[in-house]
Amino acid sequence: MIFRGNKWSQMIKFCVRLVQRWLPEPFIFAILLTFVAALVAMPLCHQTPFEVVEHWGDGVWNLLEFAMQMALVLVCGSTLAAAPVIKRTIASMARLPKSAPSAIALVTVVSALSCWLNWGFGLIVGVVFAKAIARQRLDVDYRLLIASAYSGFVVWHAGMSGSIPLTMATPGEALPMATNGALTDPVPLAQTILDWHNLVTVLFVIIGITIANTLMHPKQGVLTIDPALLKDDDDITTDVSSSSKTPAQRLEQSKLLSWLVALVLVAYLVIHLFINGANLDLGGVIMIFLALGLMLHPTPVDYVRAFGKATSGAAGIILQFPFYAGIMGIFTGIGDSGISLGGVMAEACVQISNSVTYPMLTFLCAAVLNLFVPSGGGHWAVQAPVMFTAGANLAVDPGLTGMAISWGDAWTNLIQPFWALPALAIARLDAKDIMGYCLIDLLVTGVIICGGLLIWAM
Repeated sequence: MIFRGNKWSQMIKFCVRLVQRWLPEPFIFAILLTFVAALVAMPLCHQTPFEVVEHWGDGVWNLLEFAMQMALVLVCGSTLAAAPVIKRTIASMARLPKSAPSAIALVTVVSALSCWLNWGFGLIVGVVFAKAIARQRLDVDYRLLIASAYSGFVVWHAGMSGSIPLTMATPGEALPMATNGALTDPVPLAQTILDWHNLVTVLFVIIGITIANTLMHPKQGVLTIDPALLKDDDDITTDVSSSSKTPAQRLEQSKLLSWLVALVLVAYLVIHLFINGANLDLGGVIMIFLALGLMLHPTPVDYVRAFGKATSGAAGIILQFPFYAGIMGIFTGIGDSGISLGGVMAEACVQISNSVTYPMLTFLCAAVLNLFVPSGGGHWAVQAPVMFTAGANLAVDPGLTGMAISWGDAWTNLIQPFWALPALAIARLDAKDIMGYCLIDLLVTGVIICGGLLIWAM
């Protein structure tokens, strides 16, 4: 079989070496994408350099709220994982795999299922679990293990926290405004995320990446893992037995105070999700991480100190997100010509489509756009006005159009360092360490997703 033969091994080595040689540090990658977007926008959209710079500057601060949320997902998730009881539980689960390939498979499945349920939860859980397994099994390739944890992220936008399907299912005036009147009524989740075509595609994607990741593990010659990457910080506990504590110290070490704050957070989530019927969004995930962390760390001051140690991993997010927001501004900015770069890309896709190929081409268009605008909200702003109108003209089901955009938004995350930043911060790796393996997953999942969309369109 080719998967066991030299051709498979050669392809893996080629992809790994290609990425390690040519993929720069994620911040440099963001800068290069900025210049590429600017140089393409000027001739295609007939925009002047001054217009492009203005669009970039206007967009720079548009992801501040999202950047803060992503930083808190990383820091609160890492702080929760540092709680003594959580570390013991994860370490116990990490002993389940009996071989290196089974460890790779288990991490892939756990990550993918977690990301399908909620992307913020899955992005952190997968890599924390992978790191715990690496401490138990020194025969597993650490870079591939972290890549396997990140590869599960490919199903997030086809899952229960997918921003585009959830937006499509939300009634109100925003839907017809965003789609230029192509959608006037909400599209239920039964026609998007929970449609059997999508569920089968998700299943085959998870199977595909699990098999691919397992087969990528070398039979011999596993690279030595730097012990510093696996170092587990000592539990941060404060001495509460002293009889000479000041009132301030008593408050800092009060478990009751932690639990009261945590219960307030839990009460809000119950009201928000179960009484008001809202969806679990990124803010809800952060609150869950925060509440559990406060409850499971010994004292409030222990939580504060663990939180402080975790914040260093958010540096890449804080630095890079404004640059991607600027790129989004270039793609959505409309100059005196009356057209935007995102609109030009979407229109080009429409011109070469028919009712059967339209979903697949929409997927590929979204995949390319995602390299520059790795945000579901950005995709919605750029593609919704054009793609849903064209889909309606071609008699393509709006649920299928929405899921084609969603899959495209998620697919090229496998080779886009933007979303890998939280995972890389926890794993203490560089993007080039894992993206070669993710490139293989990109090829495998691309075939599966394209096939699923074509079958759905027939």
